[in-house]
Amino acid sequence: MRVVLLVKDPKAGLRQIDDREWDSAMIASLEHVNYLTIHGEEYQTLEGKLNLDAGQLELLLVRMNNKTI
Repeated sequence: MRVVLLVKDPKAGLRQIDDREWDSAMIASLEHVNYLTIHGEEYQTLEGKLNLDAGQLELLLVRMNNKTI
């Protein structure tokens, strides 16, 4: 299934950061995870929407601050 990742950015609003096919195992793993790492950045998943019209799963994410103290 096609999965689109959208980031909620306080300055820019929603922006798409990824769009690719996921297999069923990756989609099933969403039941057990709250965070995703993509392009070297960590994001928290806020919610998901199954868009039947577009035939895709859309995940809303927020970027985590990973700076080391």
